[in-house]
Amino acid sequence: MTESRFNSKQSTKRRQTSLEVNEDDEEAASLLQTTSTDINGTCDTLTLVANDGGDKVSVAANNSSSSSGISSMGLKVLILLAVQNSSKNLLMRYVMKEKPNFLTSAAVIGSECTKLTLSILYILLVERKSFDSIVQYFKDDWRNTLLVSVPASAYNLQMTLEYIALANLDAAMFSVLVQTKLLFTATFAALVIGKKLKYIQVISLVLLTVGVMLCNMRFGDDAKNSNLKGILATLGIAVSSGFASVYTEKVIKTQRQKSPLVSGQYGLAYTQVQLASMSLVTIGIYACLMDFSTIMQYGLFHNFNGGAFLTVFNSAIGGLIVAGVLKYADSVLKGYATAISVIMTGLFSMMLFGTHLHAVYFMGIANVVIAVLLYNGKNLEEFVCS
Repeated sequence: MTESRFNSKQSTKRRQTSLEVNEDDEEAASLLQTTSTDINGTCDTLTLVANDGGDKVSVAANNSSSSSGISSMGLKVLILLAVQNSSKNLLMRYVMKEKPNFLTSAAVIGSECTKLTLSILYILLVERKSFDSIVQYFKDDWRNTLLVSVPASAYNLQMTLEYIALANLDAAMFSVLVQTKLLFTATFAALVIGKKLKYIQVISLVLLTVGVMLCNMRFGDDAKNSNLKGILATLGIAVSSGFASVYTEKVIKTQRQKSPLVSGQYGLAYTQVQLASMSLVTIGIYACLMDFSTIMQYGLFHNFNGGAFLTVFNSAIGGLIVAGVLKYADSVLKGYATAISVIMTGLFSMMLFGTHLHAVYFMGIANVVIAVLLYNGKNLEEFVCS
């Protein structure tokens, strides 16, 4: 009898310990979700939060595997993300450099339509689910569909501002300046949800600030060509990204936890359909309010050329690649992809567009790259907090 009671107590302790470990893993995953934002940051966080119920084991496995190695599929999607981020900035700069007269709202609509179509095709052809399953998903998850409208609107704003920014800034400068989203995300997280930063993250934010300041220094003729409009648009992207990330963490994740069965029943593609659908609603309302007369007179895609359509397709593919990164890798490795894309954008901008990059810029870009890697790193705080 005594032995039986002892075994029962030991079993209870094991279950409690296992539960505590799982809670710690979930909290760590939650932190990674919030800090892993880029221009598609809204989509990043939302995708992981929405899939928190169904793929938690997969996320935990990816997080643990990143320390020992990365799968071949994970490596492929990370390379794709780095190339896509860099090519998107360069292509959009090429298209917007001459300030073409087409509607940015039309570009965002085209991108979201493409993303929605590809996501639906994935559900129908790859997952072999029926269209009725998508309809049922919206019925089961209608509360979150409404909540998604806020980060969807923020994402639309980011995309619109991105066109404005790259019409007025070179791609190299934009790729560095937009990384200030980490600073705004951390600020919103501290103010709104009381999240505390690790020492290493504070250091990374200081490095980021110094790096951005160095990259924005101008000498001689370059000082006269500094464009305030592009800088403000890029900072607007960073603020919007930070707000959307924290909103998603605070509001949508809480709602998801109340209905875990819905989150676990459907996959990432359904979340992409949900986000793209609400993005189309919000950008559609904006287009009707701001560009209705132009659309009625000239059509939605007036003055679009081949380059403009390529930027639309590139942006849509980027959102889907991000979902792949979050499924096959994690935000730590995604930080490496972001750092690589910043370097690639600077080098290719210099080679393709003749962008003049001085020595101080490369000092700044080194700071930014290190900051991105440190902010998204795991276990690095041991070297500072000990």
